[in-house]
Order: sequence, then C-alpha cells, then structure tokens
Amino acid sequence: MVLAALVFVLLAPVAAHARPGPHDTGSQPVDSYANAIRQSVWVDTGLDSDHDGKTDRVAADIVRPSEPAAAGQQVPVIMDASPYYSCCGRGNESQLKTYDSSGNPVAFPLYYDNYFVPRGYAVVLVDLAGTNRSDGCVDVGGASDITSAKAVIDWLGGRATAYTTRTGTTTAQAGWSNGSVGMIGKSWDGTVANGVAATGVQGLKTIVDISGISSWYDYYFAQGAALYDGGPDDLAGAVESSGAQSKCSAEQQALRDGAPRNGDWTSAWQDRDYYANASKVKASVFVAQGMQDLNVRTKNFGQWWDALAANGVQRKIWLSQTGHVDPFDYRRSDWVDTLHQWFDHYLMNVDNGVQNQPMADIERTPDHWTTDAVWPPAGTTATQVALNAGATAGLGSLSAGAPPATGTERYTDNPAHSEDDWAAQADQATADKVAFTTGVLGSDLRLSGGGSVTLTATSSTTSAHLSAVLVDLGPATIRDYEAGAEGITTLGTRSCWGDSTSGDSACYLDTAADTESVQQTVFSRGWADLGHYDPSLKGVSLTPGKAYRITIQLASTDHVVPAGHRLALIVAGTDNGLIVAPSTKPTISLDLSRSSADLPLVGGLPALAHALKGGSGHHRAAAPGAPAATAPARGHTPTANLPASPAARLG
Repeated sequence: MVLAALVFVLLAPVAAHARPGPHDTGSQPVDSYANAIRQSVWVDTGLDSDHDGKTDRVAADIVRPSEPAAAGQQVPVIMDASPYYSCCGRGNESQLKTYDSSGNPVAFPLYYDNYFVPRGYAVVLVDLAGTNRSDGCVDVGGASDITSAKAVIDWLGGRATAYTTRTGTTTAQAGWSNGSVGMIGKSWDGTVANGVAATGVQGLKTIVDISGISSWYDYYFAQGAALYDGGPDDLAGAVESSGAQSKCSAEQQALRDGAPRNGDWTSAWQDRDYYANASKVKASVFVAQGMQDLNVRTKNFGQWWDALAANGVQRKIWLSQTGHVDPFDYRRSDWVDTLHQWFDHYLMNVDNGVQNQPMADIERTPDHWTTDAVWPPAGTTATQVALNAGATAGLGSLSAGAPPATGTERYTDNPAHSEDDWAAQADQATADKVAFTTGVLGSDLRLSGGGSVTLTATSSTTSAHLSAVLVDLGPATIRDYEAGAEGITTLGTRSCWGDSTSGDSACYLDTAADTESVQQTVFSRGWADLGHYDPSLKGVSLTPGKAYRITIQLASTDHVVPAGHRLALIVAGTDNGLIVAPSTKPTISLDLSRSSADLPLVGGLPALAHALKGGSGHHRAAAPGAPAATAPARGHTPTANLPASPAARLG
C-alpha cells in the first residue's frame, strides 16, 4: 500500500476542488454525487488460490466524479478492501453493497463515497478474494488477502490488468486515476491496509488503520495462550461466498495446518506478520484504536506503531476509551474533518499543515480529549518496578527499583474468574490471584505505551496460563466498553455527511457515549502460556516443580492514574472470557526475587518516586475475606462460550 509513482500526471487543477478554509486550502464539494460514474471491474491478481486453472479476479466497485473525467483530469483514490461487503456489512448499521438488476453498483457502504466523491476523489471498494463477487479463496491475512488489494492499486497505477466482467476478455483501463491511493478500513479492512503497506507497493500514499491487526498470530494467541476456541479456517468459512466454499477445501486445510491450536509460531504466522516488514512502508499511517478493544487487542497497534516509529514513518494516532468502535461513531465531526485534511494533504498535496498537528489525540474521560506533540510523549521511560510480598499472602506491594532479595507468592488458577473479579477484589486475599498495589498516589502517574512483566514461575502441573493486568483503583466514569456496543449508544436521530441518492444515503444514525461508574479500571493486559516461555514461541510441556522465567508483554495504552487513586498489578491464571483455559488447573509459585515489571512511565523513575512519596503510603486494604466495595458487576463472556469463529467480532 505504499504506491510511489510511475509517471503520473498530477491531479490537474487541484484548485478546481480547492477552497480557502479553516485549514488553509482543501477540497470542496463542487462535483455532483448524483451524476458520479459508477462501475465495476475485475482485477487479475496473478494468483490461483482456488486451484481451478485460472488466475483469480477480484471485484472492485468504483464511484468517481464525472466532472474531472469530462475535463480530462485524473483523480486520487480512497480504497477500502474488505471481506464483509456481502456477508456481514460495514459500520454501525451493517451496510452491504447493493446492485441494480444489471449488476451495476448502487449502494456503497459507509460515507466515504458520499463525502469524498463530491470533493474530487474516487472511492473504490474491493471484495477480497473468495468473497462477494471475487474469485479465489480467503486465506485470512495471507498472500490472497493482501494481493487482492495490492493488485487493484497496481491497476490504478497502470501496472496490472482488469476486465469489465468477471469472466470476459474486454480490458478496463484506469486512465481516470492519477495513481495516488489512500487505503482506509476498520478491523479486517484496516488489517489489509497494514499488510499492503508492508509490501512497499508503489503509489500507496497513506493508510488509515482503524483497529487493524499487525500480526495475525497476536489476534489468535497471546504468547502461546489461545484467545479463541477457533482458528483462521473458521473465520475464512464465515466470510467466503458460497462459490468459494465449494472450491476452497484445500485452502481451509492449509489454514488449519498452518495455525495449530497449540500456540506455536509457524511459517504461516510469519507470513501474516506485517510489523516485521515495517521497513518497507512508504505510506504515512493514521492509526485509530480503542484502548479497551478486546477483539483486536491493543498489542497489535502498539507493536505496529513502534515498528513504524523505528523506521521513520510519518504517522498520527487517535486513542479512545472505546472497544472495537470506529471513530465515526464516537467523535464524528472531528473525525471527518481530520480525515478530510489527511487525505487532502497526502492525496491532493494540499498544504494544510495536518502533518504538523499534534501526533496523538487521547480520550481521557468520555468525550474529553487531550493531545500530545509526539506519542508516546517525550520523557516516557520503561521503569523497573519491584513486586514485593506483603504481610498477608496474596496482597503484595509495588515499589520503585530492583526486585527484593527474597519473597514468594502463590495462587491457583480458577478459570471461572476474570480480570473484573480480580480488580474488584484487589484488596482481598483470594486463592486465585496475587495483587501488588501502591499506596495512594500523591500526584498523577501516566503510563503511555506498552510495558512488560517478567515472572519466575513454578507450576504444579504440566500446563499453565498466566495473566497480568494493570488496574487503576479508584472511582471513575468510563465508557462501558464491555456492553454490546462497546462504549457507544446508537440514537434515533441522523446526521448527514455528504450527498445522497435514492439508492445510497449519506445520513447515519447518531451516537453518544455509553458510560458507567466504576470503582476500578483495568487499563492494560497481558497473557501467556508458561510453556511458551522461550521467545521462539515453541511450546513445551512443563516439568512440575521446575522454575521458568517468562516476560509477559503488556498491551499498549495511555492512562493517567490520578492522585488519590492507587495503581495495581494483578498476576493470576486464566482470564475468563479473554483466554482459553489450560488443560490443567495449576498452582503457581512466583519467585519475587527474580520477578519485576517494566512500566512505560511518563517522567520515568522520578515521576513514580514523586507520586509514591506524595501519597499516604497506606494501602487501605480490606481485611482478608471482607467484602470489596465495587461498582455493579461487569463481566466478559465465559471462556466456555468463546466463539469458535471471531468473524462477527472482528468486523
């Protein structure tokens, strides 16, 4: 997805679509959406993933303004490549593509066409191979997925062949395209954008990655611990067209073989690891992520962001308090305005200064946002924190500095309990966890980015899963990310974003923040299978009584623990509803002299010392066995009911 340029004729008079405005200059809606050109082409991918002896063609539905075409002007493209256009829908209202009786496209899901086509852009929606009107098989992030989109970009730049029909021989030309493409999409769609960008494809100028995956292994596993009962073969089956399903049994088997349920790293996962190829990315990247996304978990954006930063990629990020939600549904007006500036700058070369705006927008409380010039902010340091045993077993403390000289803690895995249970009982000694807490903080303490917890652990059985969660202990009002809509409420009113036709409305149901009051907030998580302690991610059967050292990666986030609250690190076993339980229920012993945490603290050790020094120093722990003061119970789907296929969740 990084289309550099083959000899493109630059967008003729960009001024024809420019207007003075609050952001210097920018495209304005001077073209007719009603009179836009709507067409479909089928692009040859060069692959034969369904093994029918013919190369796969993927369908690309196009809507583009007629006025530039009539004037002989070329336009840039906004593209969303998705497997969901016929099976599951896009957006909060699950919109599908529709066609007239002749197969011509009528309705284009989402607002991109309604808003951007009048402003001089073409919008191209691509059916991934094996879905809707495309040939081939779904391979869940592999060559077929990525080539589906890359081939269309190559065609837009004059480097690939397309046809006017799925099986015919009449070719279709993209002379109306100036070869500059921006990809956008949420979830699987954003994942494809990441994957194509990591190929370094010519002409891709920018991607907008909304809750996308950067490594498919990290979608299905957390350091060997399964996050779902099903694998990518189940996901492929959920989105493939009926025609593809009849041809794709070999690909389904290859997916099963390449993604064993034991959590081991394989060549199939390596092929679906995009952040490893961040050095090839030429496009700018705009990331939008819900920090409480328990579907595409935030490790995915964190490692992608860090890899992009290491390779000097121009980038921007929005971090919300939501779960798996599109910014259009939690900050609509600001999002559309920012997206408009972003595409104008990178696709129309408009000098609007968007690249110089603060790099990060972060939601602190529902609908209250702050900004940072860079992210993570300057002065953020991985700071070592010691895990200390307390006077009561299971209730330890956190302190700055190196691990203690001695100390042990012990817990027994209880797969019926979740991080919500642990957090609510952080001050109670329970058999299924160990809680390490600070005293009351005397000043705000901000964590920004990803951290880690290194544990030296001994299991009583041959298998063990570990969880480590960071918790803000104190009252707050947050978005209810565990509710069905993951932090938003859909209202009965509509607002319009662009122009409409009788077959494609630009008006969408409005939303508002869905909030709840809580007494504790889990804000970062990490999970692992102890048998996958080695970084190679090749699992072993544990030897009971033998100590293993493992570093659990904590997912990236940005959270301020305010003065008057406490910070807790809770270590436990199965996180009910978020990882699959191991085959045994082990008792785990932790050697605290060889365990510690590295937390991404803004201000580093001095900030931690100041926060701890300014507080009361008291834990205010409830007596063992005393009832915890909690908000109404909040729970995940029980582990036993984890979906065999996360298809609906991934969308």
